[in-house]
Amino acid sequence: MENTWVSMMLAAKITLEYSEEETARAVAEAISPDNTRVPKGLKIRTWIERRTVFTEIRLSENKLPTFIATIEDLLRSVSVAERAIFTIRKRLENQL
Repeated sequence: MENTWVSMMLAAKITLEYSEEETARAVAEAISPDNTRVPKGLKIRTWIERRTVFTEIRLSENKLPTFIATIEDLLRSVSVAERAIFTIRKRLENQL
């Protein structure tokens, strides 16, 4: 029997919809710096369309732990951005 290696690409598309375009833009800008330094074979692209933020993650090598860690890092960054936006808005409202 011949050894055959199958190369597999892992891919995910994460979609986040917000009630306001301003919030979507702020979140996209907050997580975009994460798109600059990535391991070899990993591609991350984030963009915005109206009130929706899209992020595509592609890994050309079959490294599931790297893929999962990347998604977790992205979602953690989104959570931090959302909490920061909420806190800032609440403080601004209280100042009025």
